[in-house]
Amino acid sequence: MKLLGVTGCPTGIAHTFMAEKALKAAAGKLGCQIKVETNGAIGVENALTEADIKGADAIIVASDKSVDLDRFNGKPVLEVSVGDGVSKAEELVQACLSGKVPVRRGAVIQNHNPGENQNAARQIYKHLMNGVSHMLPLVVAGGVLIAISFLWGIYSFDPASDQYNPVAAMIKSVGGYSMGLMVTVLSGFIAQSIGGRPGLLAGLVGGAIAAGTDAGFLGGIVAGFLSGYLSQGVVRSLRRLPRQLEGLKSIFIVPIVTIGGVGILMMLFAQPCAALNQWMMAALSKIQNTSPVLLGIVIGCMCAFDMGGPVNKAAYVTGTVLLGQGNYYFMAGVSAACITPPLVLAIAATIKRNRFSEDDRTAALVNYVLGFTHITEGAIPFAAKNPLKVIPILMLSSSISAIATYLMRVEVPAPHGGFLILGLVNKPVVWVLCILLGSFVGAVLYILVTPVSKKKTALSEDLLKEETVCLSLENTGKEQVIDEMVAMLYEDGVLQDAEAFKKEIIKREKISSTAFGNGIAIPHGKSPAVRMPRVAVGLSKKGISFDSSDGEPVYAVFMIAVGEGEDEAHLKLLSALSKKLMEPGFLSRLKECTRKDQMIRLITEE
Repeated sequence: MKLLGVTGCPTGIAHTFMAEKALKAAAGKLGCQIKVETNGAIGVENALTEADIKGADAIIVASDKSVDLDRFNGKPVLEVSVGDGVSKAEELVQACLSGKVPVRRGAVIQNHNPGENQNAARQIYKHLMNGVSHMLPLVVAGGVLIAISFLWGIYSFDPASDQYNPVAAMIKSVGGYSMGLMVTVLSGFIAQSIGGRPGLLAGLVGGAIAAGTDAGFLGGIVAGFLSGYLSQGVVRSLRRLPRQLEGLKSIFIVPIVTIGGVGILMMLFAQPCAALNQWMMAALSKIQNTSPVLLGIVIGCMCAFDMGGPVNKAAYVTGTVLLGQGNYYFMAGVSAACITPPLVLAIAATIKRNRFSEDDRTAALVNYVLGFTHITEGAIPFAAKNPLKVIPILMLSSSISAIATYLMRVEVPAPHGGFLILGLVNKPVVWVLCILLGSFVGAVLYILVTPVSKKKTALSEDLLKEETVCLSLENTGKEQVIDEMVAMLYEDGVLQDAEAFKKEIIKREKISSTAFGNGIAIPHGKSPAVRMPRVAVGLSKKGISFDSSDGEPVYAVFMIAVGEGEDEAHLKLLSALSKKLMEPGFLSRLKECTRKDQMIRLITEE
């Protein structure tokens, strides 16, 4: 089966490529091909061609930013969040293999999920994040350039100051222009996500009005959604115009109506939005001046709650706005709170290896790099596995880092960069210690609430499924039992052709019996009929005549199925299973299992 994937996250840094990796791993595990297009920070990579789309059996779109879906009309399309692409990749691929994916028709996706409200909320979130993803590089670049200009002195841009330097003044001006586009771009690309090109044009104008009237970040969001939905409505209302008027409609009618409408509405909404902005800034300033502890708790919880989502971005954007007003104190706590979550996992993996599987430990250690460079999203896969325990710990640890930063009066003049901008921080060593304090506390708490990770043999749970486990085989004859177990594999979709695989099993049995004593048999075969590797397990209470070398009946049968050309995987599986089955008392413990999941755990765990 040929699958296609499209991944994209708001920042285009972490989730986009984590989802790509997860989908490729899941497809490989389930025996199908997949090509994944990534919509990252540097643009589209590995773009899907017309030939790719034409030859695809199904398409998985795991994205929280707008991507071109019209190209997939007429194809089975599964549209989910990028988070699901990371954490539920195998389920998504399995859904495609089962043929239960709805076909996309026109601009409407057939959605069999009754949770319409949840779907609408996800759409709104996706539109918002499309704006944030385009705005963020401008904020980061502009903020860092402004911070670099401070290397010549905090007043190096002012011609009246002794610190004045023309190079520094130029760099600060460039950074200021970049930062100045923040609200305009946010609004424009929220609108573009909803209403396409007409929405983008109206959104840019609405965002410019919001920026010019002090409506700020909130005004930009309002302008974006107003522009998008108004443009969408206008375009739909004009669909019945004659084709001869298409040029007039796209160049004249739609822009005038949408830009004029949004402009007038934003002039009316600007003052309420500006008043709300001023109230919020005043409230934060009051907290900042009266209770740095409370401010640290608020910022820490916001930054770690969704780690890159809208709540996190609300705190981040507030910090960047205050930076423009010369408040470097607020941003120091925001940055500390964003850096802490990935470091919590990295430090925990360093202190206690046994709380992580091998793959998870490698991913956790990568969080040192992500944390040091202010990329909070590295903590998300770990939080997703146990959100009720992990997210509160991350919120607490981020709050500790932010509180310590505020109490120590640290100032950070750049909105991004993590430890790469330490040269710009007024108290760099103190700031790093504040962040490490929260991170170590979080790491200790994570270790306390996380059980020891059980080591797995080569017989991972991916190779054993409850659907191909039988607690009581019906037959007692060798060939009848083989038929019974081959049927289990076929019914679960492991085999394309049951007879072809059975012939391979019988061919191997004719060479010599795979019953090797101790009441255990391991029939095995390689065949092109095998879609994915699997070990089927069957127990017999009566005993099976399996031509055992010791003449004793067999009570447990393990049937290994692997694809043609997978010789190394076949040998590893056979070796690992043989070693496991030779453990003293293993068959007795196996017979005591009363549930299929209990049996799988016994086989896979050391």
